[in-house]
Amino acid sequence: MVYFFEGTDVAKTRAKAFAWLAAARTKEPNAAYTRLGSEDVTSESLQEIMQSQGLFFSKMLVLLDDPFTLASSADAVLEALPRLAASENAIAILAPKLLATRAKKVTAHATKVFTQDASEKKPARGFNSGLVNALGSKNGPALWKEIVSAERLGDAPEMIHGLLHWKARDLMQKGSRVWTPMEARLLSRSLIELLSDSRSGDLPLGPALERFALSLRS
Repeated sequence: MVYFFEGTDVAKTRAKAFAWLAAARTKEPNAAYTRLGSEDVTSESLQEIMQSQGLFFSKMLVLLDDPFTLASSADAVLEALPRLAASENAIAILAPKLLATRAKKVTAHATKVFTQDASEKKPARGFNSGLVNALGSKNGPALWKEIVSAERLGDAPEMIHGLLHWKARDLMQKGSRVWTPMEARLLSRSLIELLSDSRSGDLPLGPALERFALSLRS
């Protein structure tokens, strides 16, 4: 089963996908979860996902995170779409700002499509560059202020989290003078775990994001 998350609003698309994943994991707590970034998506890894069944679970919950950013992973996903759709595992494909021709191909095989397009009615909010720049510079106090400000302006914690995780992925792919490749990978993983923990009752997502920001050290 394929669940497709697309749209021109990157932050909202990512937030919608991770909110859906969190709800799905709550609904199916015994389902094994795995996430593959574009660099992890190959014909072999997709085949393994489609065939996987575990001793303590009957299904897998899989996130293919922006797999169309690399030509090799894009080709692997497009070639495997019919088999992904036929799989018993729930496979979420997160691909904001995807070319229309490719989006149509994914949509044709999707059980459900979630579209988050940028709203033309609220241009003033725009892209929260202050938030992502604070994370990119590893400035914890500044990031905390940006998170609090975004919340006061009405941004949902899931939206803020989605934008932060997008920036973590961006740091992994483009590199940074502040974040080493390993630190960027750990940052991405910790943000995924933060969302999961908040859904399991550890701490609500909003306060968890603030705690995360204050824990950053340059």
